[in-house]
Amino acid sequence: MKLEKYIDHTLLAANATEEQIIQICNEAKEYGFYAVCVNSGYASMAKRNIDQSEVKLAVTIGFPLGVASSECKVKEAEIALRDGADEIDMVMNIGFMLDGKYDQVQMEIEEVKKSIGEKTLKVIIETCYLTNEEIAKASELVMQAGADFVKTSTGFGSRGASLEDVKIMKNTVASKIKIKASGGIRDAETAQKYIDLGVSRIGTSSGIKIIS
Repeated sequence: MKLEKYIDHTLLAANATEEQIIQICNEAKEYGFYAVCVNSGYASMAKRNIDQSEVKLAVTIGFPLGVASSECKVKEAEIALRDGADEIDMVMNIGFMLDGKYDQVQMEIEEVKKSIGEKTLKVIIETCYLTNEEIAKASELVMQAGADFVKTSTGFGSRGASLEDVKIMKNTVASKIKIKASGGIRDAETAQKYIDLGVSRIGTSSGIKIIS
């Protein structure tokens, strides 16, 4: 598969403007990226700008902290679907994970998945805050909850993805669900290393640089 088809062309900055959102949509169409990934407030506008193309729309919920209530996350996901989302990138409640509230972590993911049906759900576990054992456990919970992807990072934590994180995730989920690596992936060599480990999607704002 061509490198561009691994890429979610991403713009999630707090100061992102409408003009910049339109620009990434146009770039995604021009370069053939798999999806654009935007915050939920820009979902409908992004959808209008990629309509009639093969580019998918991924929308974040509970982003970037993951501490919104489960009810808020479900509602945000439902609104994102109404606005045209093909995929949802949700942030796990990291505090619940660190507190060992595994049932609550899994239940929240299940609720969001139920609310979006057959649409793709990616769950961000924010690996920078987790031990290796917690990365494995979080990946297991995401898989058991019925999500489609486990994802490394928001890009807003203390660091982004690492190859070691992805190895742990892959060892845990095998090929039962997919893996998305994001945060700090800015060149083709790095992207290829993740793909070689079995990653199915790359979240990056450097998509054009990666494929050029």
